[in-house]
Amino acid sequence: MQTNNNRMKLFAVSVVALLATFVLAPASARTGAADKPFDATAIYKAKCTSCHGKQAEKKFDKTKTDDVLTEVVLKGKDAKPLKMPAYETKGVTQGQAQTLVAHMRTLNP
Repeated sequence: MQTNNNRMKLFAVSVVALLATFVLAPASARTGAADKPFDATAIYKAKCTSCHGKQAEKKFDKTKTDDVLTEVVLKGKDAKPLKMPAYETKGVTQGQAQTLVAHMRTLNP
C-alpha cells in the first residue's frame, strides 16, 4: 500500500512539473519564434502592401525621419480614411520597426 502511495505522489509531482514547464515557458520558446529572424521583406508583403503598395508608394512620407516613421510603426497613427495600427502591441520591437522602415526606404528611394 505504501509503495502505491509513493508512486502516486511521484506521478503527481511529475505531472505538475511538466505542466509548470509548459505554462511558465515564454510563448516564443514554445513556438520557436525566438529562432526565426525578422524578415522585413516577408512582413512588408504580408502586412503592409495592402495599404502602402508594393513599392511603398502610398501613405509613406519618405521626407520624415527614420525615428518618426519607426514611432508610427510602433504606436500607430490615426489617419483618414484608414488608421495605421500600432504594431508594438502586436509584438514588433523597436529594432524590427527600424528594419521595416529601412526596407520601405529601399522600395521607395
